[in-house]
Amino acid sequence: MNAKEQYKHLLNYGANFISLLVEGVCFAYIWYTVYEEQYGFFRRGNWAVVGLYVLVIFFFTKVFGGYNIGYMRITDIALSHILAILLSGIVGYLELCLITRDYVSPRPMIGVMAVEVIFILPWIYIVRKLYAKLYPPRQMLVVYGHYAPDELIAKINTRKDKYNICASVSYEIGHEKLYPMIKEYNAVVLCDLPAQARNQIMKYCYQESVRTYVTPKISDILFRGADDIHLFDTPLLLSRNNGLSIDQRIIKRTADIVLSLVGIVVASPFMLLIALAVKLYDGGPVLYKQERLTRDARPFMIYKFRSMSVDSEKNGARLAAKGDKRVTPVGNIIRNIHFDELPQLFNILKGDMSMVGPRPERKVISDQYAEEIPEFVLRTKVKAGLTGYAQVYGKYNTTPYDKLKLDITYIENYSFWLDVKIMLLTFKILFQKENTEGVDEEQQTALK
Repeated sequence: MNAKEQYKHLLNYGANFISLLVEGVCFAYIWYTVYEEQYGFFRRGNWAVVGLYVLVIFFFTKVFGGYNIGYMRITDIALSHILAILLSGIVGYLELCLITRDYVSPRPMIGVMAVEVIFILPWIYIVRKLYAKLYPPRQMLVVYGHYAPDELIAKINTRKDKYNICASVSYEIGHEKLYPMIKEYNAVVLCDLPAQARNQIMKYCYQESVRTYVTPKISDILFRGADDIHLFDTPLLLSRNNGLSIDQRIIKRTADIVLSLVGIVVASPFMLLIALAVKLYDGGPVLYKQERLTRDARPFMIYKFRSMSVDSEKNGARLAAKGDKRVTPVGNIIRNIHFDELPQLFNILKGDMSMVGPRPERKVISDQYAEEIPEFVLRTKVKAGLTGYAQVYGKYNTTPYDKLKLDITYIENYSFWLDVKIMLLTFKILFQKENTEGVDEEQQTALK
């Protein structure tokens, strides 16, 4: 291992500790200078107030990925910190109102948030530049199966700040030539290899301490979600393959009812304004209803605000393309901020959908995907969702096979906490335009 590598995490932890310390000090300053004299407690009580704020901002920053300085783009880190500061400021202000049992002026809290943003943006820029200088992009070798992974290489090349694909080679050249090549690089990417060849190469990389990235197969994701069984001296993995358990479904349904009701109340002014704008633009219907598939491939009618022209599908079903001319000006706005999805809160209240789950596909498109990828039906082991793992970590035009892997990852690793995390990350992707990017104009679906 490179001597500098062992200090990488120390740099990350140290930088994050300083940012959290500064944020805590900023809040402590307004508490002690503005509120403590009138509303303060004994010493430990004051510490508890400040500590609660620190925990809240740590929670939001952690969920949004703001502490992954060496992993995410600097723009993503900055956005994560800004959103964490905004939400923590709101929670911190509510905390002050509860403590004082009165409405207090929000100006000091706004000032704290402004100071935190002014500090954090140049700070993460400096740390990220230092990180990039100390740890330049890894020199990587891609080892592939029968087909050259041009698409994967193109994706990795979008992060040249972190990865440097220097060469690609098929495993078919044989171990005698491949193993010496692997040792020349900092890392290896294994892409779409036959299981036996992949296992042999992984064992070799483990033996030689070579960092290895692997594109997982469906079976790999199922193994990751399996439970360890220690009844015998032979390790066993248990994969139940039932989707969610009955207690998980009850908790999830209860949360769906509560959140959809709250969402409908909070979003009702926006829904009224959007409905009015859609109607005034071309006089067509406000809502767009379409048959989609949910758990066990059961069909239901999904509700959306109409974002396309009335005759948008006169030539048949297809996904929205980049710069799609069928999208109206009003539709373009509400699609970019995902507000066209708000009527689906009523689908959730009815029980057709959940707040979090795989996005519901149309049967005609799902059937097309299943012809190419028979495992595509596996994503219907749970209810379709308003948001989901594939929406947060993928894009609108992510390939069906990659979406399937993301959806199965969600199903196999489901927890209530994962739902909370995905809902918070959904708030973040509202500010990331690339997540709504359509398919290429010549594509009818996301198949390539």
